[in-house]
Amino acid sequence: MQRSAFGRQIAALLWSSEPVVDWGSLDIATRNRLAKRATVISIVVIVLSNAAISIETFLLVQLAFNGGVLTYDTTIGASNFPAIVAAVLVGLVLNVVFGLAMLSPQVRWFRTGSIADHDRRKAVQHVPFGQVLATVTAWFCAVGVYILVAERVTADRIIGVTVAFLLAALSSGSLTFLFAERALRPLAVVALHDYPATHAMQSVRARLLAAWAVGSSVPLVGLIILNVGRGLDILPRPHGRMDWATVILAIVAVTAGSRVIALVARSIADPLMELRQALFKVDQGEFDTRVAVYDSSEIGVLQHGFNDLVEGLEERERVRDLFARHVGDTVAERAMISGRGRSGTKADVGVLFVDILGSTSMAEHQDPRETAEVLNAFFTIVDEVVTRHNGLINKFEGDAALAVFGAPVEHPNPAAAALAAARELARQLRGELPIQWGIGVCFGTTFAGNIGSERRYEYTVIGDPVNECARLSDLAKTVNGSVLANAAAVHASEGEARHWRSVGTRVVRGREEPTELFMPVEFLPHDPPTLSEMLSSILRPARRTLRI
Repeated sequence: MQRSAFGRQIAALLWSSEPVVDWGSLDIATRNRLAKRATVISIVVIVLSNAAISIETFLLVQLAFNGGVLTYDTTIGASNFPAIVAAVLVGLVLNVVFGLAMLSPQVRWFRTGSIADHDRRKAVQHVPFGQVLATVTAWFCAVGVYILVAERVTADRIIGVTVAFLLAALSSGSLTFLFAERALRPLAVVALHDYPATHAMQSVRARLLAAWAVGSSVPLVGLIILNVGRGLDILPRPHGRMDWATVILAIVAVTAGSRVIALVARSIADPLMELRQALFKVDQGEFDTRVAVYDSSEIGVLQHGFNDLVEGLEERERVRDLFARHVGDTVAERAMISGRGRSGTKADVGVLFVDILGSTSMAEHQDPRETAEVLNAFFTIVDEVVTRHNGLINKFEGDAALAVFGAPVEHPNPAAAALAAARELARQLRGELPIQWGIGVCFGTTFAGNIGSERRYEYTVIGDPVNECARLSDLAKTVNGSVLANAAAVHASEGEARHWRSVGTRVVRGREEPTELFMPVEFLPHDPPTLSEMLSSILRPARRTLRI
């Protein structure tokens, strides 16, 4: 799972000098070190942001009550300056204390590495709201400190300072919410790892409202209060050519607005970027892709939904892969496209049947695992050769394999493909496995389709060429060369026919008419055997005798 560039920068700044991918796998020592680092940096960020807002608030209060004159005597040299400084300092300290009090239980849990229960997950998700409450409470306490410390406190001054500090609390709380939501994502990743959010707790709307409050609402409300106060003669009118109170409000709107908009934009863009990157990976077939679920808004629900979706796709792909391994890629793809049902068509196909000689004896005298290894090696070679010639392994049955060329996908010359595959298969089996076998090749019209019941069926080919091919495979075990093909297959092929030569006719078991037999030229003796030699070979006692 990848994080966006800005997300990695935030994680590196707060938690580690190196971005962390799997927060749940950290050891206790690393968790303690990272938690300490994040706590210290968070305190610094909170203090600096609140200090900046305090300076803005102080200037606005002073300018509002002195007619917008920006001088030393009306700002730093004013009599109420110590009271405001004291109020701000107390507010900063209380903000840190309250914030740590609400954050500490979650940090302690993170350090232990224990699994989050339901209450813990809720507590982690509520941390940003708790930080907002701590910030607002601290600012209200600051108002009380100002009232206690300031000299010549009037009702107008108390109202003005209270309104100013209230607006500051709103602005600071919004910034704190956005920062806390982003800074505490590692905790959310760990807490929501096994139980992701299924509904929004902190909506995107809340973030946008926070951005609107800081960038537009607070400055505009301040401007309205300033002008209403002047209109009611509660506040003095501007004395100079420049109304610095209005200018400061505009500067606050621009600077604070840009800060908060950047935070909100990143908080929305980063997870969406991660989702886009993850979608690209899934599109490339990487179904093990997941995104970290750390957002408590609708985006977090989307992250959770994406992971569920990809998990379903991964399971579907596993089932499809298993299905394809059982019936073959071509049949699996055909079944998924055409749907269910017992159906089929007539097709001219090339059929290849290969069977091992003496497998029963091998199973009787060998360790079953050794027998399985031989069969696996045998079937692997068969599958590779048939696939290279665009054929389909219709079934593995015992120690035999049936391959079809021309169904379910049409082949321009199925007979030639079956014959070429038989020659290559014979060469490879001779060179790699110390076993005897027989290969039969036929060509003809068959029924190709799904056979079985409504609840369970399989794709297969049925017809005389299939039966004849099995008989030729048995017969091939008794002759030199171990490969036999019928005349229909050789005559239906074009360039492949020159590699085969007729070796006579036989009445194959189960048939009445004689079948003309062909063998690959490369497997024939230098002098072609006569009919009597072939009969002698077939009837030799040392070899298996077949009734033909």
